Formats: sequence, structure tokens, C-alpha cells
Amino acid sequence: MKLLKIIALSLSLLWASAQAQNISIATGGTGGVYYPMGGGLASVLSSKVPGMSATAEVTGGSIDNLNLIGTGKPYVGFSMADAAKDAQVGDGKFTGKKVDLRTLVVLYPNLMHVVTVDSTGIKSMKDLKGKRVSTGAPGSATEVMAFRLLEAAGLDKDKDVKRERLSVAESVNAVKDRKIDAFFWVGGLPTAAVTDLANSPGMKIVMVDTTEEVPAMNKKYGNLYFPTVIPKATYSGMAKDNKVAAVANILVVNANMPDDQAYKITKAIFDNKLDLVRTHQEYMNVTLEGQKAKSTPVDFHPGALKYFKEKNVKVN
Repeated sequence: MKLLKIIALSLSLLWASAQAQNISIATGGTGGVYYPMGGGLASVLSSKVPGMSATAEVTGGSIDNLNLIGTGKPYVGFSMADAAKDAQVGDGKFTGKKVDLRTLVVLYPNLMHVVTVDSTGIKSMKDLKGKRVSTGAPGSATEVMAFRLLEAAGLDKDKDVKRERLSVAESVNAVKDRKIDAFFWVGGLPTAAVTDLANSPGMKIVMVDTTEEVPAMNKKYGNLYFPTVIPKATYSGMAKDNKVAAVANILVVNANMPDDQAYKITKAIFDNKLDLVRTHQEYMNVTLEGQKAKSTPVDFHPGALKYFKEKNVKVN
């Protein structure tokens, strides 16, 4: 009898290991917000969801993440809503290669940082004309939004600025070395790399306002952007609150993800919110009340909807 029990236990363990769900979390660069948030999510999924093993990957950002999801492999990706919409309809960087996406969770707003230092004399979007500017890393949605913002400000991205394509961490180092005058970065608050620049000796940070460009961006690209504020206490040396354009961040997966898997991931996020907040404070802004169809251009996954229904959350 004992031998039969041991055999049965061994078989059940073998079956469980065969059913193990390996998930990859596509994040962003190490100086941004997606990366620590993705690391926190991977840790929670691995430790709190039986049979699930998750790892976080460094990527270029939203565009890279959406391309990875497009492979059909078990990826969960952080993305800005505008890039996700392009992927879903096959527009912009996804022309001719639609990605069959679903939203798991609406995360937090991504705020446009147009960052410079006072020695450059740049105070407005118009002042960027003729300057050396980084518009974000290749593979990032920062680049997508930066191009749209320049266009809305009446500037030609190819003719009016000397353009670099750097990550936020690379951009900060380039500003310190006087190799560029300003950079675009779309991220949560605070972004570690921007904090680093603000705290650097001899550097007085200047944040350029971008809310005036929001109506023109929405007119052309759909109602994706909204005005908000980066409070002046966010980064050392800010002279005033920064009025900025913002866009929603969403957690997306391929439509082929099994419903039970999508359900477990969604549930783990909300059931372990305090653990996630310890990895980055932007998890404070991930709420059940924020799960609205109007907040994402991509339909929710049925597995996520099942969890929201259990919590009496109406997404429509």
C-alpha cells in the first residue's frame, strides 16, 4: 500500500511539473519604470501562483514587447496604449503585421517627460528647433509619442531637430556629457534615470510643458492622450509643476493565452498589490476602479473579465 502511495505521489508530481506554466514578462530598459515593475510581477507570479514560473526580460520597450507577444509565445508585455492600438490595427511600426492582442490590466498613466537643463536655454517645445534631441530608444513607444508630439508642435522630426535614439539612461548620460540638449521619455513617476539627472551636481533640471499639443495629437491619432501634471516635488530642482501629455499603460497578452492563465495572472496582481507596491510605487495606481474599456483601445481578455466579474467590476 505504501509503495502504491509513493508511486501515485511521484506520478502527480511529474504531472504537475509537466503542467508548469512558464511566462516571460517583457518590460523595458533598466533606467525606466517597466523594468522594476516587471521584475516585481515575475516574482509574485513565481511565488504566489502554483505551477507558474515567470521571468522578466529587458527590452527596448512597448514596440519590442508587442512584437514578442506577436510571436504567440507566452509573453505578458507592458505597453503604452497608443503603441498597442497601432499593433492591433497594423499601423505605424506595425504596418502589415497586426498583433492579435488582449488587455489583462489597465496599469497607470505614462507621463511625457521632455527633459533638459537650464544651460541649454530650452523652455518650450518650439525651442527644440535646431537642438540635439533624443526621441527615445528604438523599439520604445517613447519614440512613437515623441514623433507625434513634435508634429503637433509644428516641428519636423527629421529636419528641425538633430535626432538621437537613446534609452532614458543613455539620454541622461548624454545630457551630462553635453552630447545632447534634451530628451523625450514617457514613463511613470518617479523614473530612476531622471531622478539621477536631477540630483547630479551642476545640473539644474528643466521640464518642458506639453499639454498644448494634446488636442492636435488626439485629432489625428484618436482619443488616446490626456493632460496631467508632474508635481514639482517629483524631481529635485523643478521650478514649477510640469503640465504634460499622458497616455495609459496597459498589460497585454496574445489572444491565444488560455483563459485560466490570464485569470490567474490578473488575480495575482490584485491579490498581491502590497508586494508589488514594494517593487515600484506606480503599482499604487493600478486599481479595480481603473479597469474600464474606455481606458484601453484593446479588448480585455476573457480570463481577466472573469476575475473582474467576480469582483463586481463593470468594465463597460
